[in-house]
Amino acid sequence: MAGLFSSDAKVLVIGANHRSSSLALRDRLFLDEPEVIPFLDKLKDDGVEQCLVVSTCDRVEVHCVDHNPARAHELIVARLAERAELDSHTIASQLYVHEGEEAVRHIFRVAASLDSLMVGEPQVVAQVKDAHRLAVEAGSVGSELERIFQAAYGTAKRVRTETAVGERPVSIASVAVQIAKELHGDLSRCRGLLIGAGDMGELTAQNLIESGLNDFTCIHSFAGRAQRIARHLSCHFDDFDNRNRLACEADIIVTSMNKRTRVVSADMVSKALQVRKNKPIFLIDTGIPGDVDPAVNDVDGAFLYDLHDLERVAMEGRASREAEARAASSILDKDLHDFFRGKEERTAVPLVSSLRDRFETERQAVLVLHPNDADKATRLLINRLLHTPSEELRGLAAVKKKKEWEAASDLVERLFLKKD
Repeated sequence: MAGLFSSDAKVLVIGANHRSSSLALRDRLFLDEPEVIPFLDKLKDDGVEQCLVVSTCDRVEVHCVDHNPARAHELIVARLAERAELDSHTIASQLYVHEGEEAVRHIFRVAASLDSLMVGEPQVVAQVKDAHRLAVEAGSVGSELERIFQAAYGTAKRVRTETAVGERPVSIASVAVQIAKELHGDLSRCRGLLIGAGDMGELTAQNLIESGLNDFTCIHSFAGRAQRIARHLSCHFDDFDNRNRLACEADIIVTSMNKRTRVVSADMVSKALQVRKNKPIFLIDTGIPGDVDPAVNDVDGAFLYDLHDLERVAMEGRASREAEARAASSILDKDLHDFFRGKEERTAVPLVSSLRDRFETERQAVLVLHPNDADKATRLLINRLLHTPSEELRGLAAVKKKKEWEAASDLVERLFLKKD
């Protein structure tokens, strides 16, 4: 990556993600937000010039810019090993290392959510921006790292606005949330009911609550289980025997009993719809075997989705995201090309500035000699500016250095004689 930065600093990314490492190691490496700045301070004290750490459930990685990448690599791995309470050799096999242009590409891919466990997840860029903010607060972000991340955010925005890579849900819980919004609109105006205590039901309820469904109640045939889930979800619990009344009040019903008896019947749903004056009910059956009588599908105003239905929609979303990811990668490739070109072009700035200064000095000098005669002033200016280049070109031609002459001739043609 020679010349990428005028300072000749190198970009380095070292980390562990869902592909390279075990969950156990990532758990050991994970940094809560209050722990990030002290970790960055240690790296700064070690001598790492610029650094930022991204810490999520899927990845823990350090992005840095340093003039001595080999030394920075050693220091970062040592600090990661210290964090994991393991030796450097033990964790090295589960770490990936990117340097130079490949490191910059990785940062762009992470920010655009193209390197995620689930491609297109919208919260990724927010996580990266949080990591960036903490690094700025720690004083560990210099101009080089700042330019990379600002460019990466621009690419992430293009990916979000010009492709549909993050639009379709890809998990069962996210599919349930999307359908609930399509049916009821603003979830903050809805009521929810969870019947049962299965993991998938609880996860679905949690996603609904996080998406704005504030009024949620849990019930179970064992009251203690309902109370436990209610504490975890910060919602209400009620008596299992009240399920008929609660069904009348619920816009969304999630079932997760996982027993061989149906806890929601077609008659129960029909009566609830009558009380609700046919305001629709969305039923999400996560039970295995199912908790809801399939006859509910025949009840007008009831919309029943079981795990098979939700998984089918999720798989369609995954396929769609994969196709959109290819379009997103094309955007990323073009932006990276422009980014690297811009960095290389920046190396010419001092020379171009010096050339302009020299020309301006000569211009001022000839104006002093011929302030009122534009013809004489411009002729003199041209002679002065072309004197040294002309002597050099004649010298190259005279000594018959063919390669140097051809290179110089080609450069002069491109700089001064090429027609628009």
